[in-house]
Amino acid sequence: MGTFELTDYNFYSSRLDMEIITSIVDALKEILEEDKKQEQPLFLKVADDFIMNIARKVVQEKKKTFLIGITGESASGKTVFVDNTIEAVVREKKEGIYTVVRCDDYYKDTSAQLKDAGSYEALFKTGFSFDTPDAIDLDLMKKHLIALKNFETVVSPRYDFITSESHPDGDVKKPAKVILTEGLYVLNECIRDIMDVKVYVYTPLEVIRERWYKRSVIRGKVGEAADLQFKDVNETAQRYIRPTYQIADCIINGMVDKEYIKVITDKILKKLSDICSSV
Repeated sequence: MGTFELTDYNFYSSRLDMEIITSIVDALKEILEEDKKQEQPLFLKVADDFIMNIARKVVQEKKKTFLIGITGESASGKTVFVDNTIEAVVREKKEGIYTVVRCDDYYKDTSAQLKDAGSYEALFKTGFSFDTPDAIDLDLMKKHLIALKNFETVVSPRYDFITSESHPDGDVKKPAKVILTEGLYVLNECIRDIMDVKVYVYTPLEVIRERWYKRSVIRGKVGEAADLQFKDVNETAQRYIRPTYQIADCIINGMVDKEYIKVITDKILKKLSDICSSV
């Protein structure tokens, strides 16, 4: 009787992996086809190798952290997408598999500049911008993301949008299977190389404008201050954010209803769970 060699195990293991990968690819393609039929589909564009890469990571990199970077213009719907995806995960009793790192927490402290200027209107008239990569401590954020991928716990800063103060005592971020990081510059050239998946949230400018002005009131900017900042938001988006549309693995529709985000996330999680538990 012949002996069972390690090469035999590797062959059957690889073959089983490919069968699972194929099943995941077919299942995800089916969900995407159903999504296309919606009046407001969630997925506007998916890179050719995106689904295969996702399936391979799920099957062959089970012990590795999965870092998903989600960007888009200010008020495009990044936070809504992330928060409702998380709600779907929690509803499926998958607590503990994700950690969220938000770019907004890493704004640099500019309270002194605001105090010296006397008001946001005066500050913006000096040419100051909150909407360029320099306004955010991307180096620290990248350091924290790498630490999380290495299964280390970090503490993110805490930023106050009214006073422009940054505090070091933010939220504790623990390592997890999936790290979701969202914000204006998570696909900036200095940080995107560590992302496993790059997502862009697209929303028409007129919708962004409406959402942005509603939110600016909450953040203490109204009247001329709001007008000056939104002008800068639009100009900096053209220079720094919109070009990342081209390098994204997946384009998400920022107009999608919150409940539909949960529904389609539920479908994806259930398919993955069914396939992985059947082997």
